[in-house]
Amino acid sequence: MGSKNKLKRFKENETFTNVIQPSREEIVDQTFPLKGKWRKDFFKNEKPIVLELGCGKGEYCLGLAEMFPEKNFLGIDIKGARFWRGAKTALEEGMDNVGFLRTQIELIDHIFAESEVDEIWITFPDPQIKYKRTKHRLTNTEFLQKYKHILKEDGVVNLKTDSEFMHGYTLGLLHGEGHEILHANHHVYKNEYSPKEVIGIQTFYEKQYLEQNKPITYIKFKVK
Repeated sequence: MGSKNKLKRFKENETFTNVIQPSREEIVDQTFPLKGKWRKDFFKNEKPIVLELGCGKGEYCLGLAEMFPEKNFLGIDIKGARFWRGAKTALEEGMDNVGFLRTQIELIDHIFAESEVDEIWITFPDPQIKYKRTKHRLTNTEFLQKYKHILKEDGVVNLKTDSEFMHGYTLGLLHGEGHEILHANHHVYKNEYSPKEVIGIQTFYEKQYLEQNKPITYIKFKVK
């Protein structure tokens, strides 16, 4: 994507009512006004809140929002030029149960209050295979504790990935730390018990992975 295109998208994002772009200072200094008030002040309803971390173009977030109109969905990514497409589509189609937040995922425990979130989706994250990159792996111990803080007591996390490494790493960690695994599947399209929200939505990249015969894996769990 050219820099002109990116700038155009950044400018458009600033006009979108469904996009929030706080500064890092605002978040870290605890002055971010939506913390604890996402339902009331952003979605303007009392529906459950579901996050998609690393939402990319927002395809999965939109798919979930369409599938579950009784819930609120928030796609989170640091790359605003990417989720511009999802935000624009949501506005064009009048989807009032979906929004987008431009921030770093490691700040989510500063952005949401304790027990404010009902569910988290992590879709096709970078597995960060190199050992030096483990701190950025979205299912490492540190991230799991952040999720625990913002999730309700019965809140769940969903991981959908094409990375066998990420799937195996996460399963091992969940078992080792005593978290509750609700569902684990090594190939969602070869399993009759796969939930509709797992097999009923396919992103652009997921379609590419399937064309390469890559198995798509899924884990649903509760952080204890």
